[in-house]
Amino acid sequence: MDAIKKRMAALRVEADENAGKVEELKAKVKQLEQENLSKEQEVTSLTHKNQVLESEVEKLESGIKDAKAIADESSGHSTQNESLQRKLQLLEEEAEKADKEMRETNEKLRQTDVKAGHYERKVQALEAARDQWETKYEEMAKKYNETKKELDDFVAEIGNI
Repeated sequence: MDAIKKRMAALRVEADENAGKVEELKAKVKQLEQENLSKEQEVTSLTHKNQVLESEVEKLESGIKDAKAIADESSGHSTQNESLQRKLQLLEEEAEKADKEMRETNEKLRQTDVKAGHYERKVQALEAARDQWETKYEEMAKKYNETKKELDDFVAEIGNI
C-alpha cells in the first residue's frame, strides 16, 4: 500500500514537472515566433530599401549617361565642359555610394534570411520537443489515472474484507 502511494506521489511529481517543462517550451516557442516575426519584418524592410537603392542607382546611372552625352556634345565650351565634368564626378561618387549601400543592404538581407531560416528550424525543433513532452504528459496522466483506479479498487477490496 505504501509502495503504491509512493509511486502515485512520484507519478504526480513527474507529471507536474512535465507540465512545467511543457509550459517552458510553449513560452520559448512563443518567444522564437516573435523573434521570427521581427526578422521577417526586417527582411521586408531591407528588401524595400534594396529596391529603393536599386532605382536610385538606375537614376544615377541615367544621369551619368546624360552628363557624359552632354559633355561630349559641348567639348568646344570649356566652362560648360568643366561644369559638366564636376557634375559627372559628383554623379559617379553618388552612384558609387548608392552601389556600396545596395551591397551592404543585400548582405544584411542575406544574413537576415539565414537567421530567419535558423529560427524557423529552431521553432520546428522546439515544437517537436513540446509535442513529445505533451505526449509523455498525457501518458503519465493516463498511468496516474489507471494507478489511482487500481488503488481505489484495492482500497475498496480491503474495505470489503
